[in-house]
Amino acid sequence: MGSLSIWHWLIVLVVVVLIFGTKKLSNVGKDLGSAVRGFKEGINGEGEAAKPADTKPETGRVIDTAERDKR
Repeated sequence: MGSLSIWHWLIVLVVVVLIFGTKKLSNVGKDLGSAVRGFKEGINGEGEAAKPADTKPETGRVIDTAERDKR
């Protein structure tokens, strides 16, 4: 009694399609897909922003702090 059968879901789907129409439902699906894609790009881009791509670590160079403070 607590769960809905496949027939209940099919009736709900038919009612939703009749109310909203297939064109509006496809637009909602496209908008939702682009929102998820943008969210994923934002998450992936956040890690790249933390690491600058142009900087290379300098090796073999010792900087004297007294010399650095004079500048």
